[in-house]
Amino acid sequence: MTEKEMLKISVEEFSRVQKYMILTENKDSAAYAEMKDRYIELKVILTASGINITELDKIKG
Repeated sequence: MTEKEMLKISVEEFSRVQKYMILTENKDSAAYAEMKDRYIELKVILTASGINITELDKIKG
């Protein structure tokens, strides 16, 4: 897998995780906590890869 393919997958997953987080009603649930952990991991990966996620970040957390 090339770096571009990996970044594409990470951007898609970042967007998907955010959508699930927004749709989750119970922000105190274990599922939400897991999604937030993955959201943070993806945010770090994308930022470290030089991707400006300002426009992509709907959670801003």
